[in-house]
Amino acid sequence: MISNDQRITPRELKEKGVSHILDKIRRTDGYFVTNTERDLSQSDFKNRIMPHTQLLVAQERDDAGFFSIEITGGASVHVDMLRRQINPLEKLEVLSEKMPHTLFQTLCRGINLFGYRPYPENVVRLTVRTFARHVHVWRVFDFLNYIPNMIPVFEEVKAAGCILEPSICFSTGPEHTDAYYVKKVTELLDVTGQDIILAIKNHGGLGTPKRIGELVGAIKSKYPDLILHYHGHNTDGADIGRIIHAVQQGAKIVDASDHAFTGFYGPPPLLSVVDILEDYGYHAPGLNRQAIIDTSSKLRSEREYYRDFESQFLGFDPTVQIHKLPGGATGSSFEQAVKGAFLHRMPEILQKELPRVQVELGNWWSVTPGSQILWTTAVNNVLKGERYKDVSDDLKNLMLGRYGEFPFYRPADEIYQRVFGDEWKSIVECDTCYQKIEDMDIDVERKVLEHRLGRAATADEVVLYLQHPNDAVDFFKFEAMYGKTWVLSPKIWFRRGGFKLGEKFEVPDAFGKLHSIEVGPQRKTSSGDTATYLIIDHHLEPIVTEQEESGESGVKRKKTLSPKEIDAAWKVGDIRAHITGTVNEVCVGLGEEVSFGQALLVLEAMKMLNNVTSEVNGKVSEIYVSPGDKIVVGDPLMFIVKE
Repeated sequence: MISNDQRITPRELKEKGVSHILDKIRRTDGYFVTNTERDLSQSDFKNRIMPHTQLLVAQERDDAGFFSIEITGGASVHVDMLRRQINPLEKLEVLSEKMPHTLFQTLCRGINLFGYRPYPENVVRLTVRTFARHVHVWRVFDFLNYIPNMIPVFEEVKAAGCILEPSICFSTGPEHTDAYYVKKVTELLDVTGQDIILAIKNHGGLGTPKRIGELVGAIKSKYPDLILHYHGHNTDGADIGRIIHAVQQGAKIVDASDHAFTGFYGPPPLLSVVDILEDYGYHAPGLNRQAIIDTSSKLRSEREYYRDFESQFLGFDPTVQIHKLPGGATGSSFEQAVKGAFLHRMPEILQKELPRVQVELGNWWSVTPGSQILWTTAVNNVLKGERYKDVSDDLKNLMLGRYGEFPFYRPADEIYQRVFGDEWKSIVECDTCYQKIEDMDIDVERKVLEHRLGRAATADEVVLYLQHPNDAVDFFKFEAMYGKTWVLSPKIWFRRGGFKLGEKFEVPDAFGKLHSIEVGPQRKTSSGDTATYLIIDHHLEPIVTEQEESGESGVKRKKTLSPKEIDAAWKVGDIRAHITGTVNEVCVGLGEEVSFGQALLVLEAMKMLNNVTSEVNGKVSEIYVSPGDKIVVGDPLMFIVKE
């Protein structure tokens, strides 16, 4: 164990406060390291690193002497519930017990929190207060570098006695000068004061090492006592060089992660960073090199279980300097291209259309939710063959100023006309300007949640529900039915081919306790479903699987409708899904009179919201879906009887 005088611990933060910690960082000769495990998981493994794996190396990571470990935030809060089947707050509680000497860090999207669009201020404040029980360092950013969007988080982080780390998002282009970024830092400090850590968030791994060194030097020249934390991605293979130049110019904290799990789109290998900087004469005090090695020694054998989540398109990508996709979006973009059968169009999308869209829309920062807006727009432009046709509501809201002010310039009038139609000027004049989102009635939301669950809800469940309503409810119901399945190892979760009847095996859970499992026997129920019994530690647990009848048994197969058929159906009031996604909101009620152009439903796909509007005047006679329903192209959503 490293002595506490050589490292920074949660206990020291709690007992001596933020100012003491920041002074200690300034006085220390050398630099500190943050293990950005969350970003590694998101960028290279589609956010699927399981709690079992995190607990496996919790002791070694705690011994390593990191400044912090980024263990939550970004999309991981959502994916904890959606894919890893664990309560994000419970995960932090369990891991903090195993890592008591390490500061926990989060990535927070300002007013977008851990989601993809703005939340009401009272939800923002409640969420920060709740997560601050376990999170010590708050890295906060906004994709437009729009400071007002971050202020509520700033205030709650400081009130909780946590370390505030506001970020400036970095990109390249003629507008992205040292002068611009130094001015933005000044604006931040006018709000926060200098009792902070400032992050340079290079989420795409953009710029050369020289360029990053120049930026760090410019900020340190203006504010020599300001603590700088450099965060980057290794998409082009050059981030170690950027880290070296950042440290040489005065950055005190840098980001990297475990070498046995690093890939192509996330952070660079931590031990390589440490060893190279050591050769340059820069030492990381309190860092335990052997613990870093021991962590990866344990992780290496785990990696095989996650191979299905690594991008099928391997290799460094220097063309990131052109398309500017952030690490977390690069791998998933190829996955979407495969599923959507447009992989052959990717060179055109990445090298031509996406850079063009970025410039047309204002050359701001391609990071959540902006990266989704840019990516979705570029893909639609290419696949539909008509630019800016049927764009997402998120792009419309951005262009109407509802995410904040454009940092450099707004899109040209012709873009507004394509997006909003010939009446675009009246729409902009009526709707433009930043619109404050009104506070939610949290007591009402709690009652809605409890109605959906059929039981009382905890305060933590309400917070998670306010972030991701539909997926949170699905998770709470899943856990009630199946228990805490996150204790199972990835060897079980991700096993190919499933399990055979009669198979017996032993498996350690997340805490090292050994369990015996036998699959079977199996029987049919009176309703025709299948009941499979699992014998777990000699206890019988039945799992019922509802059987789907095959087409040969007389079940009608769903007809897949073409886009033209869907458009034609809309014109007669038969509202069909034009995308695959989730029903986010039903905007009208049964029997309600609706008019042409009125919003009927909101569908969510690829993290973007899409309005379904009426093509007729009439009365709603049927509503086939509810919020949270999963739908595919062609599914019936609603029927309107025309006037």
